[in-house]
Amino acid sequence: MKQNLEIIHLPKSEWEGTVIPMRYTTEDYFDVEIGKNADGYDVRIQRQRFDTLVSHYPEEYDFPDRLYQPHWEKAYAWGIVGEERDVRELLACIEVCPEEWSNRLMVTELWVHEKLRRQGIGHRLMSLAKKQAALEKRRAIILETQSCNTAAISFYEHEGFRLIGFDSCCYSNNDISKKEVRIDMGYFLE
Repeated sequence: MKQNLEIIHLPKSEWEGTVIPMRYTTEDYFDVEIGKNADGYDVRIQRQRFDTLVSHYPEEYDFPDRLYQPHWEKAYAWGIVGEERDVRELLACIEVCPEEWSNRLMVTELWVHEKLRRQGIGHRLMSLAKKQAALEKRRAIILETQSCNTAAISFYEHEGFRLIGFDSCCYSNNDISKKEVRIDMGYFLE
C-alpha cells in the first residue's frame, strides 16, 4: 500500500456514511460508582484492571461509527487516505461539529488505524480541531469516550482535555456493570 500521511479534507459528498472501524483492546477501565447520601451524591471514578483483556470491535455494535452521520448536520472531517490498486482506504480521521447553542466544537470522531498509532497522527488531527475551534472563536472543544478506553482517555489528557462529566446510561441501561460508561472530556480555549 502506498503510504502518504498527508492530512486532507474529507468532503461529505465522497465520505458520507464511511464506516470507521473503531477497535481497541484494553486491560484497564475506569470504574464508576454513584452513591447517595444525606447531603447529596458520592461519585467515584477509579482506574481498575480487568481480569482478562477486553476487546471492542465495530461488528459488535448495531450502529457502527460513520462519517457525516445525519444528526451531525454541520460536521466536517479531515483524514489520511491510503490507496492500493485504485481503492481508497481511510487510515485516520477526525470529524468535528459545531454545537452552536453552547459555542463549543464537538469532536464526533477520532480514529487512527492500528498500524499508524503512536506516530503523532492523533496529535496532528487534534491540532486541526484546536485550530478550527480557535478560528471559529469557540470557548471549548468537547468529546466523548468510554470508561474502558483508557488509551483514548490518556491521549486526550495528554492533549489537554479534562473530565467534564459522564453518562451512566448512554449506551445501555447496564453501562456501569459493563464497565463502558460514557466519559465526557473538554478542552478550554478561553
